[in-house]
Amino acid sequence: MKNCKCIIRGRVQGVWFRRFTQEVANKLGVSGHVRNLPDGSVEVEASVPESVWEEFLQALHEGPPLAKVESIEIEPIEKTFSGLFEVLR
Repeated sequence: MKNCKCIIRGRVQGVWFRRFTQEVANKLGVSGHVRNLPDGSVEVEASVPESVWEEFLQALHEGPPLAKVESIEIEPIEKTFSGLFEVLR
């Protein structure tokens, strides 16, 4: 299991990025949450099974059709998550 915080930058707010991330995460068995940040980026904190790590990251890089991801910063975190992946408001 990889526990991480990802900051996604680009055109990622107002384009269904959080909902897209939630759907992908729940499909792949990823726990955690996603939220918009005041600077226009999106933050994902998650516990990701090693077996779907690459697939999850690829989905974040692609995003939903209206998004344009410019960069993703990934850092390991100590916190672990369980249960369904949530959208935080």
